[in-house]
Amino acid sequence: MILTNATKQFILHWGEMGTRWGVNRTVAQVHALLYLSPEPLTAEDIADALSVARSNVSTSLKELQNWNLVQVDSRIGDRRDFFHTSSDVWTLFLTVVEQRVEREIVPTLTMLRRCAVEAQSQRPAQPGIAARITAMQAFLEELHGWYTQISKLPPASLRSLVNAGSNITRFLAKSRRKRLD
Repeated sequence: MILTNATKQFILHWGEMGTRWGVNRTVAQVHALLYLSPEPLTAEDIADALSVARSNVSTSLKELQNWNLVQVDSRIGDRRDFFHTSSDVWTLFLTVVEQRVEREIVPTLTMLRRCAVEAQSQRPAQPGIAARITAMQAFLEELHGWYTQISKLPPASLRSLVNAGSNITRFLAKSRRKRLD
């Protein structure tokens, strides 16, 4: 794959954004390269294109596979693996959200449920702390419930929901301005 200036800028920026999201820079760059690639790439292709060590690419690909963001194909007569990712941004978004929910929200909810029970039965009583833990639990329960509902939607329906949401916020802003006048 020939890297144009725009391709290089996209890959570099995606790597920078990855670090801000808690993802290793090379992992994010490998994903960006695969996202832009019109065809699956081998680990060697990726290492050459990004000028990174083959071992770093291998580690990055395993991480991306653990996140369900990269798939592997085989070809008859070729011992190499060929890696690709979805080109649909909504599918990628839903995959990342699903993984974040499973890795971060679900364990946090489990911990909050345990802490809420313990905080409510603790002596001496600390009602303020118990209330804050319960409020955080309720918030994440609502968020998780919302996620569960939208995760069942196909990407086209999700796109429509997002568009409708932006129209609703514009409507609410106008309605609020009218009340203030």
